[in-house]
Amino acid sequence: MQSEFDKPYFKELTDFVRLEYGRTAIYPPARLIFNAFDLCPFDKVEVVIIGQDPYHDYGQAHGLCFSVVDGVPFPPSLRNIFKEISNDLGKPVPASGDLTRWARQGVLLLNATLTVRAGMAGSHQGKGWEVFTDAVISRLNSERHGLVFILWGGYAKRKGAIIDRSKHLVLSSAHPSPLSAHNGFFGNHHFSQTNEWLVRHGKTPIDW
Repeated sequence: MQSEFDKPYFKELTDFVRLEYGRTAIYPPARLIFNAFDLCPFDKVEVVIIGQDPYHDYGQAHGLCFSVVDGVPFPPSLRNIFKEISNDLGKPVPASGDLTRWARQGVLLLNATLTVRAGMAGSHQGKGWEVFTDAVISRLNSERHGLVFILWGGYAKRKGAIIDRSKHLVLSSAHPSPLSAHNGFFGNHHFSQTNEWLVRHGKTPIDW
């Protein structure tokens, strides 16, 4: 993604983010902004889950969409994700909400916006992050083959509209938020479908 870092919009974004970290509480901690990419490099990606904003409450966000660090209570969406995994695969709900274990298996946990002000959802939208993460999705779409893209909710579906369905598996449903989970998230079987696809293509299934 070096070519993106050199573009004018990214310079403006960097200046904005740096200023924000200097004057107020921003999540995740600055060292973890690119945690998803550090844990799951481009050539290791097998699955992409697209989120929207980092969690904006203290101690939650650590650079992976839907994930929280150990000791933090599960946010409602994550609780519903684990519930669906349990129903789909028969696995017990884990004690930890830290999804680093997924990232290390090739799951890119990509938020559309990589930073947020404390207590202010959406506060860093429209500043350039979406351009960057669109470029990430575009690059994965064009340069990789046989990936699984998981799109929950209208926002993720719009962001994933460019994905070539003839090259990749695209799974979409309602968002796991309590507001919409009963409208198609529960029972979507995305976790078993992902693993079936990976096995069919000679890849290792994800230990969800």
